[in-house]
Amino acid sequence: MKRLLLGAVLLVASLLSVNFFYANVLLADPVEPALAAPAKQIPIYTPTPLPDGRIIYTVQAGDTLLSISLKTGVPEDEIRKLNNISGDLIVEGQKLLLGLAGPAQETSTPGPSPTPTTVLPTPTAKPGSGDLCILLFNDYNGDSIRQESEPSIPGGAISLANRGGSVSKTAKTEAGSDPYCFEKVPEGDYNITVAVPEGYNPTTVMNYAVQLNAGDQTYLDFGAQVNTVAMEEAPVPTGSGKSPLLGILGGVLLLAGAGLAIFAGRLLKSS
Repeated sequence: MKRLLLGAVLLVASLLSVNFFYANVLLADPVEPALAAPAKQIPIYTPTPLPDGRIIYTVQAGDTLLSISLKTGVPEDEIRKLNNISGDLIVEGQKLLLGLAGPAQETSTPGPSPTPTTVLPTPTAKPGSGDLCILLFNDYNGDSIRQESEPSIPGGAISLANRGGSVSKTAKTEAGSDPYCFEKVPEGDYNITVAVPEGYNPTTVMNYAVQLNAGDQTYLDFGAQVNTVAMEEAPVPTGSGKSPLLGILGGVLLLAGAGLAIFAGRLLKSS
C-alpha cells in the first residue's frame, strides 16, 4: 500500500513538472531570431573634371584598387592602365587618373560693355617725286642704239604730260652729251614725246609711256640722223648770187667799151 502511494506521488510530481515546463517554455512568446548586421555600404564617388578635363581621385586611408573601382565605377584594369600600375600597391594621398572628360564649363560673369573705339581715318600719304631725263642723240650709224661717240642733237622739242593732265612740261634739247632732266616730277604715269629738228629723220620711237615712282631717276634715249636725201635734192637758189653793185659796174664798163669802139671807128674813116 505504501508503495502504491509513493508511486502515485511520483506520478503527480512528474505531471506537475511537465506542465510547468510547457507553461514556461513551450507556451512563452517565441524568441525572434537575431537579424544579421547590414552590409557596409560603399559610398559612390562622383568625380569632378579638372579644367583640363582630367578626372583625379586621391587615395584615402584603407583604399584598395577594388574599393576605388567600386566607388567610381572604373574597372581595376582601366585604373592600372591609366596610371601605369602593374600590381595592387597604392598609398594614401596618391593621385589616380580615372579618365578624361571635356574641360569644365565655366560660367562667365558678364562685365561692363566695352566702349567702342573711334576709328580715325587713315592719313593719305603725300605723293613723292622723281626725275625724268631725255636725250636726243645723233644716230650716226642708224642702229637706234646710242653710242658714247654719238652726241646730243640740239633744238629737239620735248613734251612731257601725265595722263590726268595735271602736269605738262616742254623743253628743248641741248648740244653736248648730257640729257635734259625734268627734276622733282610728281610720281604717276607719263607720256614723253620728242620732235626732231628740221633736217633730221628719227631712228627710234619718238613717244614713250612710262610710270614714274617716288625716288626714281628714269633715262630715255631718242635717236635721229641727218636727212642726207633732203640735202642732195635741195633746190638751187635763183640769181647769180653777186652783188647788185657789181652788176651796175659791169654795165658801165660795157657802155664805155662800146663808146670807145665807135670813137675808134670814126678815127679810121677820117684818116
